[in-house]
Amino acid sequence: MTQKTLSRRERQIMDILYRRGRASASEIHRALPDRPSYSAVRAKLRVLEEKGHVRHQEQALRYVYLPTLPRDKARQSALRHLLETFFDNSTEQAITALLTLKGGGLARDKLDRLSALIEKAKKEGI
Repeated sequence: MTQKTLSRRERQIMDILYRRGRASASEIHRALPDRPSYSAVRAKLRVLEEKGHVRHQEQALRYVYLPTLPRDKARQSALRHLLETFFDNSTEQAITALLTLKGGGLARDKLDRLSALIEKAKKEGI
């Protein structure tokens, strides 16, 4: 299951589910930008379920949807896809882009923490 197998709307639905942990179709519908019809949301949820990205539980006569993949695994998959698609599989290019992002400046303590992680990676040969 990778993020690249998802359409834009499916990614939006998954984002909502990861933020909330679980949600009904109507809750997802209300949270979507440029809201499609409610039946379109239900159809997308069925597709996501068929693809194995979500599952549902019955709760008080309604379905509540949950992601099947833990958020950290989905994050890794999305990052891998991002690296492949936009950065030629170059972690260095991606980090450089993040560090030079306008408005995305990092506080000194966060830069120090990143430096420590880089030093650790050098020592461990990661």
